[in-house]
Amino acid sequence: MASSNEKNKRLVIVTGMSGAGKSVVLNTLEDLDYYCIDNLPVSLLDHLSSLVIGGKDGLPAQMAVGIDARNPAASLSSLPESIAQFKKEGIDTELVYMEAGDDVLTKRYSETRRKHPLSSAEVSLTEAIAKERIILSELSDFADLRIDTSHTVVHGLRDIVRARIAQRTSAELSILFLSFGFKHGVPRESDYVFDVRCLPNPHWDNNLRRYTGKDQPVIDFLSMQPMVKDMEKQLKEFLEYWIPKFEEENRSYLCVAIGCTGGHHRSVFLVEQLAAHFIELKKNVLINHRDL
Repeated sequence: MASSNEKNKRLVIVTGMSGAGKSVVLNTLEDLDYYCIDNLPVSLLDHLSSLVIGGKDGLPAQMAVGIDARNPAASLSSLPESIAQFKKEGIDTELVYMEAGDDVLTKRYSETRRKHPLSSAEVSLTEAIAKERIILSELSDFADLRIDTSHTVVHGLRDIVRARIAQRTSAELSILFLSFGFKHGVPRESDYVFDVRCLPNPHWDNNLRRYTGKDQPVIDFLSMQPMVKDMEKQLKEFLEYWIPKFEEENRSYLCVAIGCTGGHHRSVFLVEQLAAHFIELKKNVLINHRDL
């Protein structure tokens, strides 16, 4: 059985699509006093965990490692089993998966002129991205936290890392309420997606169009709509029932995404209302308005 000291050990494993921001995550955690290692072979992970448990070589209690698709397929497939074993041994371990759309990744590589780790004279950038996505698909499904950086700038990603990873304690479920516009795509990291495009739209009122769901004129308008009141009430009841189920399964992260057409009015308003409600019940509640 792990000692109380061992239970303070934490290991964050960062993987995912190359060019999606893995290095930014590791650099941010390093700034927050994590000991970080990038491009670690999975075969060395077990040895590293034994050093963490034993406190050998002066390794700190908080560590983060980056793992990419260049590892052998068998090693990547064994990673979930290794993580389960680390947890049994008293290491608070979580897998963070970084992703972005193919078009975004292609643009980033074109702009930086860096070589994709799986590309070669025979394998084009497009083929390398497709191959990498297939190789890492199992880890994407297994990840504790998925972060889609398609619409995220560097400083925004750093804020996400601080709030959702570094500041979360092992005993807390981190709940992110995320507003978005369907015309910009559905967030890949969502656990729940609720479509509120059926609600009255302030966009069609010339006096309200320039405001957002955080501004009082729009708040007043939507608060008076019976359909909006019903939607808000039913979403609260649904989440009040199901969030404890996630906690019972020892989930670390939950993303509740609310989408309207543009991501400016209805989704923003409802995210603000839901977050204000659940922050009174939970400590670790976060808000992100993706398309504002």
